[in-house]
This record gives sequence, C-alpha cells and structure tokens, in this order.
Amino acid sequence: MSRVQFLTLGLLSSLVVSTPVTAQTMIQDTTARKQPLATWGVQFEELEYRYSDSDEELGVWKSDVFYGTDEFKFRWLGKGEYAIQEQAYEGLENQLVAQTPISKFFDAKAGVRFDTPEGPDRTYAVLGVTGLAPQWFEVDASLYVSDEGDTSAEVDAEYELLLTNHWILSAALDATVAFSEDREIGLGKGLSSTEAGLRLSYDLIDRAVSPYIGVVHERKYGDTADLAEAEGGSTEDWFAVVGARIAF
Repeated sequence: MSRVQFLTLGLLSSLVVSTPVTAQTMIQDTTARKQPLATWGVQFEELEYRYSDSDEELGVWKSDVFYGTDEFKFRWLGKGEYAIQEQAYEGLENQLVAQTPISKFFDAKAGVRFDTPEGPDRTYAVLGVTGLAPQWFEVDASLYVSDEGDTSAEVDAEYELLLTNHWILSAALDATVAFSEDREIGLGKGLSSTEAGLRLSYDLIDRAVSPYIGVVHERKYGDTADLAEAEGGSTEDWFAVVGARIAF
C-alpha cells in the first residue's frame, strides 16, 4: 500500500468515526436553541387616583405579575380600590392562574381567585380566555364559581388608538354578569355592573412608564343597584382620573 493510499484510508476512517458525534452535537445545540426561555415581568395596567362627582377619593390599581414562556406561564393578577378618606379597602381581588395558547390570538387560563369585598371573603374557581379579537380589541373573559356555589362572569375589553408615536388614547369597558344572587356581598342576579373608561397617556420610556389622565364611569344595575341603595351606597359615579401605566 502506497503512502498516499494509507493517508486516504486514515482520513476516511476519522471522518466515519467523528461524523455521528458531530451530528449528535449539532442536533443537541439546535434543540437547545429552540427551547423557549422562561421570562418574568411586573406591570401595572392601572395605578391611579380617582376623584368622583360626589367628592369620593379612591386609590385604584390593576397589576399583573407573570413568569414562564409563551407556551405556558403563571400569572398573579391583582386589582383593588382603596377609599382614601375612610382609609379602608372597598375591594381587593387576587387571582393565581396558569395560561397557555389555544389559538394564534387567544390563550386559555385557569386558576383560583381570592376576593375580599365589603362583606364576607369569597374564593372562586376561574376559567377564561384572553387575547386579541378582530379589529385589535384586547379581550379578557372569565367565568367564576364561588365557594358558596354562585356563578358569575366578567368581560373586559380595551382598544388603544395610537395618536402619535407617544400619545395613546385608550378606551376600556368592564362588565360583570351574575348568574345567581349573593346578597352578602351585594351582588344581584343579572347584569350587575359596568365600568367604562377613557384615558389619554403619554409614552415616556418605551411603554415602560406612561402617565395618563382620563375619566371613568361606574354604574350598578338591577338587583345589585337595589342592594347598594339599601346599604346607602351610590349606583352611579363619574370619576376624574390621573395615573400611570408602569412595566418592568
């Protein structure tokens, strides 16, 4: 065997031995790159001061803490209202949910909600969907079943109009419907309440900090309004609003 033939055979042998290992390494590297990375974040969609036409002052917030990937994440959703003059919470709600995609534009979510309104505390099972509807409406719909066996549903819809690269006009509507009555927390059967808001915000730091001003209208309906009147509460209020959206 000539020296050239010997060298050729040696080179071919090394290629045959090393190719499976190299291919396996490439597959592992590609698979690792395709694995989604878990991320976390905190944002306040609403962090605001409200002043009503009846001189009521409220501190209001709506927060979202999340951890996970686009395929599966955990979220802690909180919202509340604090009466400044009375120095008491008018409502305090926390949800712990898991969320996963069910279509290109919508995710399903399921979990538990802990609610401390004016009255006895309530715990709810939560099932819902959240995502982007046609015409670019952000929609969040949830079904609740309480530990007392009462059921209700809540639908939140929001639309953002980009006036300039920094000025954004947001319109939001929240509606709550009760399928059974829970008089202890002032909830009547049927359409119980709506909240409509219009906010003009200015994007300061790439949508991480956006102060805003606006107006909010709250109204109670039907049996819920009757229960509120019986307790000496109001059934309709207008609020001037100043606040900020914060994300980090």
